[in-house]
Amino acid sequence: MAMMPLMSPSTTPPLPSSIDAPASALPPVVAWSRAVAVGSLLGLIVLGLAWELVLAPTGNRTLALKVLPLAVPLVGLLKNRMYTYRWVSLMIWLYFIEGVIRASGDRGISAWLAGVEVLLCVVLFAACAVHVRWRLHRAHALTAANADTAAG
Repeated sequence: MAMMPLMSPSTTPPLPSSIDAPASALPPVVAWSRAVAVGSLLGLIVLGLAWELVLAPTGNRTLALKVLPLAVPLVGLLKNRMYTYRWVSLMIWLYFIEGVIRASGDRGISAWLAGVEVLLCVVLFAACAVHVRWRLHRAHALTAANADTAAG
């Protein structure tokens, strides 16, 4: 029985380059989570613009600028970049907090719109979490398979 040599952290092999693979090469769960993440992010952008400009405008409508940071990760999600999924899952909690505060403090249509914002934030977080988990699992499985074929 052959023993594998111990590897120090500096000699750990990198994850395969398939971690940023095109969407066509991804399993159905990952492709589905990508579609849900992109859809919910687009939903948040449209909701934010409609809310602040048309449905329940506040003041001089400068709060519509809050959707600008949401446009930044859209390119990374569409290009299937793992790093983008990770930081979006952290950034989205700022919008979640805003939705919770406005849902509990506002009245009328604004409170309902805030509830929709909270729901979209939770969906986006869950989609990003599933996406990252499955892609990392797949990358580690490929690494293990490559190590087995190299050793055998």
